Amino acid sequence: MSRNSIIYAIVWLSLAFGIYTLVDNIQNPNKAFRLGNNASSVTLKRGLDGHYRAEALINNQKVDVLIDTGATGVAISQAVADRLNLKSIEAIRTNTANGDSVGYMVRLNSVKVGGVEAQNVSAMIAPNLEGDVLLGMSYLGRMDVRLFKNQMTIKQVE
Repeated sequence: MSRNSIIYAIVWLSLAFGIYTLVDNIQNPNKAFRLGNNASSVTLKRGLDGHYRAEALINNQKVDVLIDTGATGVAISQAVADRLNLKSIEAIRTNTANGDSVGYMVRLNSVKVGGVEAQNVSAMIAPNLEGDVLLGMSYLGRMDVRLFKNQMTIKQVE
């Protein structure tokens, strides 16, 4: 392989990485490292799809969440529940936008978005959930949540 080929390969790989990083930052603006973890409030930017997504810590492990003010509770996919080693308390019948299903109640030690944390949060393992976690009102209901100009501010209520 010639020296020029190696240089071209490095330039193309660098360019591809730069484009990937740019697109990821646009689609997922609420990465945990940007949100901080010490403030009593966090401001999330709305994604291009109109939803608010963020990296959160559940039981001190990083997970991707979709903030859903219309959801009664926190719903966790089976894959994330397995990764977090969650054990269900009991099975319950649920009625969702996708119809009736069965979920499994759990308690989360902590849920943290940026520096805004709630402890002992009720949640449900939803085996048919597509995606990772829906962060609903069992977390958000403990906070002051405001929507303004494509931003969601979640403030710790003491």
